[in-house]
Amino acid sequence: MFNRTARTIVLALLLVAATAVAGCGSQSVEVSTNDASAERGAQLFAERCAGCHTFSAAGAQGSKPTREVNSKDRTNGPNFDSRHVNYDDALEAIRQGGFSGAVMPGNIVTGQDAEDVATFVGKYSGKKPE
Repeated sequence: MFNRTARTIVLALLLVAATAVAGCGSQSVEVSTNDASAERGAQLFAERCAGCHTFSAAGAQGSKPTREVNSKDRTNGPNFDSRHVNYDDALEAIRQGGFSGAVMPGNIVTGQDAEDVATFVGKYSGKKPE
């Protein structure tokens, strides 16, 4: 039914989805409820990005410590507790699938959802929540 390339793509997509689900932590989102766009962005980040990125404000612990990463492990996204990314760069990374050529899928969120995630990342990245 599927050729070898199609099976490989389907398996890769399933692996990315499984990694995202497995990486979701038990922490809660820690964003001001007065900022609906950032709050929605945090929820989307927790659902779609937590498998590969650490970001305490979203309850995400997906990034692995450097000592645990090997050259074949390409699911170690930036830790947004320590790395600040502004809105424009976050939106561009969401649209094109990151900047490093790793396995981040492009358009993992789109439209207003992408803008909300970029707002959240731009506002809360680079600092641990209080």
